[in-house]
Amino acid sequence: MRHQPWSLLFQAGFAQGTTFLIRPTSAYRALELGIDFAWLGFLAAAFSLLPSLIATFVGHFVDRGNEHRTLVFGASLTVLSAGGLVFWSSSLMLLLAWNSLLGLGFICCVVSQQTLVAQGDPKTLDSNFGVLTFVGALGQSLGPLAITVFSGHSAFPDTTLLFVVGVCCAVVALVLAIAMRSPGRVDRSIGHVSSRPSIWEALRAPSRARGRLLIALVVSIAILAAVDLLTVYLPAWGVEVGISATMVGVLLSVRSIATMLSRLGLGAMVRVFGRSTLIIASTLIAGIAVLLLGFTTNVLVAGMVLVVAGVALGIGQPLTMATVSLLAPPGTVGLWLSIRLTGNSLGLVLIPPAVGLVSGALGVVGVFGILAVTLAGVAGLAWAGRR
Repeated sequence: MRHQPWSLLFQAGFAQGTTFLIRPTSAYRALELGIDFAWLGFLAAAFSLLPSLIATFVGHFVDRGNEHRTLVFGASLTVLSAGGLVFWSSSLMLLLAWNSLLGLGFICCVVSQQTLVAQGDPKTLDSNFGVLTFVGALGQSLGPLAITVFSGHSAFPDTTLLFVVGVCCAVVALVLAIAMRSPGRVDRSIGHVSSRPSIWEALRAPSRARGRLLIALVVSIAILAAVDLLTVYLPAWGVEVGISATMVGVLLSVRSIATMLSRLGLGAMVRVFGRSTLIIASTLIAGIAVLLLGFTTNVLVAGMVLVVAGVALGIGQPLTMATVSLLAPPGTVGLWLSIRLTGNSLGLVLIPPAVGLVSGALGVVGVFGILAVTLAGVAGLAWAGRR
């Protein structure tokens, strides 16, 4: 990436790590307070609700030349949220409030980061988004690891200490955001401020790429839901076939590592196969791998299938980011990237519960079958859209 590559990547890594440290720590704090398990779902929803409502407005603000300001603002909100949890987190309402603020800061950072990457050279856009998502996934992995490092062998970690660690990481992310200079633009789709349309004009404006943009959003939602459902239902699959929880954890790690590593060679893969072909093929292969997983009882075979699924699922997200960035009408890159994030959030709210309703009747194999059919259908939709 030409625009402050290392500072942007480090900022993204610290922002993701901070968020994925604070969220589980907030759940531990709630349990320390004696709050019922049922309320943990509301704590998770608090993080996503506000971003879902205002993400498009954040994206529109970013499109008006405010990438750097929004990044600094989002990092500042993260520091404020982490600090608030250190000193004022003695009730469920306070935990909900600080996690809502954390979600707002997170969406501001992510939209700004993705928009800055989208302003790079179109020839390296896929590779740049691949590196950004790799760093983000690394931060998401290292953040929760801090809980293990600072918890010892007790059932409950020292939540105050973990929140302090979160503040330190958030401050680093803020310093990196402030230190980044706002780069000169080379983005194809961002014009002069005076020519940028309103949100409603941007969504209504005729565009030959509108259908392909919507298809990219659907693919992104399906892939993210697939990753989430695999994480939730793989333990249930392990119980059904008699595999230990430790081994299930290893399998989840295998899938996660495969997803991360797949993003490092995206640029070369796009040059060989083409972006659209990779999106279609990876989504279809992921569906086939998920289907095979439902009929597997051997750990070694399951591990190999999850490597394939992890690689295939890892390809789709950065490529849909690149697709949205390249196809967005002039002056609306940040807006469409934020719409993509909103769709992802709503998908995670709606799809897993819907699948859960049928899981009781169909079992885990049925869930994997539904997921496989969904991914195959999305791949067919992407193929039809390309034609």
